[in-house]
Amino acid sequence: MEEHRVISGDVELAVHVTGEGPSVLLIHGFPDDHEVWENQVPALVAAGYRVIAPDTRGCGNSSIPASVADFRIDRLVADMIAVLDHFGIAKALLVAHDWGALIGWRLAIAHPERIERYVALSVGHPAALGAGGLRQMLKSYYIFLFQIRGLGEWLMRGRNWRMVRAMARTPQEAQRAVDRLSRRGRLTAGIDYYRANIRMFRQRDVPHCTGVPVLGVASEGDPYITERPMRETGRFVDGPFRFELVRNAGHWLQRDAPETVNSLLVDFLGSDLTNERAA
Repeated sequence: MEEHRVISGDVELAVHVTGEGPSVLLIHGFPDDHEVWENQVPALVAAGYRVIAPDTRGCGNSSIPASVADFRIDRLVADMIAVLDHFGIAKALLVAHDWGALIGWRLAIAHPERIERYVALSVGHPAALGAGGLRQMLKSYYIFLFQIRGLGEWLMRGRNWRMVRAMARTPQEAQRAVDRLSRRGRLTAGIDYYRANIRMFRQRDVPHCTGVPVLGVASEGDPYITERPMRETGRFVDGPFRFELVRNAGHWLQRDAPETVNSLLVDFLGSDLTNERAA
């Protein structure tokens, strides 16, 4: 992929582009960068799309902003608008995972005129997530630990990055993650997403997503997020909504079940939505 540099306010984003055709914006989550989409990019390009995969602020090869407040959700959304504007994209197809999905929801809610269709992986509408119940709260325990500066970093680095290595499927993936987060300032930047937006995780008064068809994809073995928020997301989408459950996959379903995820993406992004269930 060809790397471009995009200016958004005080940060410079590394944005990776390949392919030709309608533009698909891929937004990664924590603790990833654009490489988390390595199994999806070839499939989307082969299906006739141009893929645009940024490293979000503080991640990958993008610059790290100065303060925790610089990671607030409104600034993360503004970064994605800056990416679309930089490439002259009036309206994009959107695919996002984990923290990227939270950015994606807010982007689709605030700027529906810029999003053609949205595929949310793992994370449902913020209001559905906020009302996820006790089981979801228990699965999200790490978010509250991350609020204590230094503790999150210590937990992630401890025992030779044991927590980070446990997230990966293979030793190779684990080492890539460790190498990525070991770069100066990168681990704290990733955790600052949670520190800057802690209220978001219990917020229920989030506007509906209106005018954007949505595919919500959950995974059967996700240790961090229950199926419930994604299953109930249709209540917060005013328009076509479709739910899919990927079996035999964990939180990183795009890596655990790439063929299944790629099939869902290509099908939804190019499908006739007249028969989709309206939420």
